Amino acid sequence: MRGRAIGRDISSSRDSSSWTRTRHVSCSASDLFPCREHVHRGGGMRGVLYRCAWRGAPSPAERPAPRQNASVMRRTIRAVLVAASALSALPSTALAHGETVGAPIFPAVLLAWRLEPLVLLGLATATIGWAILSRRVAARHPGHPHPAWRSAAFLGGLAVLAVALTSPIEAYEGELFSVHMLQHMLLELVAAPLLLLGAPATLALRAASPSVRGRLLAILHSRVVSVLSFPLLAWILFAAVNWGWHFSSLYDQALETPWLHDIQHLTFLGAALLFWWPVVGADPSRWRLPHPARLFYLFLAMPQNSFLGIALMSAPTALYPHYLTNLRQWGPTPMVDQNVGGMLMWVGGDVVFLLAMGLVVAAWVRAEDRRTARADEREDRRLAAVPPRTE
Repeated sequence: MRGRAIGRDISSSRDSSSWTRTRHVSCSASDLFPCREHVHRGGGMRGVLYRCAWRGAPSPAERPAPRQNASVMRRTIRAVLVAASALSALPSTALAHGETVGAPIFPAVLLAWRLEPLVLLGLATATIGWAILSRRVAARHPGHPHPAWRSAAFLGGLAVLAVALTSPIEAYEGELFSVHMLQHMLLELVAAPLLLLGAPATLALRAASPSVRGRLLAILHSRVVSVLSFPLLAWILFAAVNWGWHFSSLYDQALETPWLHDIQHLTFLGAALLFWWPVVGADPSRWRLPHPARLFYLFLAMPQNSFLGIALMSAPTALYPHYLTNLRQWGPTPMVDQNVGGMLMWVGGDVVFLLAMGLVVAAWVRAEDRRTARADEREDRRLAAVPPRTE
């Protein structure tokens, strides 16, 4: 019933009364990067939607115009079709997956890009959609647009995805296990938290019409999303995806089968998004962790990441036949390459988790400072309202 209460509060916003029922507060202290612009659940008021920046009912000028929305939709579809046409016109040699590449020689290696149509189309669609939604929110709420730093974080996450999936990293991931490990770390430990820092769900809710907003909230608070986003399950899924892929035959099969390789990337990214969601806390969620719980959540992720990296390093033989049979005449041996990949996961992953824990501590301190300042302000107002005592 908690999710349904939120859905009713915002999906029924066809008139001004439903907007005024929503409480307006500053962001709660449970957010990793507190702000004043996003929709979230706060404090102990479960089932209540908090809209930080929206004050009162929107004016008619702020409400979506059907014709304008249709025009924006047509422009979006046209831009996506143009991008798809451009991708289909690219030379087929540049789009091939799994081709053998030569030794990485600088600066020629910088040109070894793999421009895969589906990846480029998805990135282009996400970028165009983000720009349209940001402009729509800025037009409706000139005083409270979507923060530029959040847009930079989301677009930065898309840029990291582009580097991981189309750059020379993609070209050489089939030749070197260490490069493949670097690719997966970019997907899980860099791109995923950056995308979530952009608060995409919040942006979509603010830009959507009332009917669409109701459907989005129904999805966000559905049973499936509530179960998958439960922090304990998200943590287990993140660990299971990493251990399951690296210590099964599926990893080697993915190196030989393009469609299975794509599924591997999707599972890594999807599990990482679920894992980082309760840590970042920028979007509406049924489960919100306080800062101490977030620290413990990240702390527990470090040992399993370290053990996985050490297990790869200490394996007595090469685990993946693909790297034994690709017959390259350059670079490290498969065993040395596997050791480097395990070290990357161990050291690089722990560094990311330690950095994230430091950011959580900094956010916790800022939240406590704001809470103290609000308490002092309330006490000052209370004392000012007390009439002076007459002798």
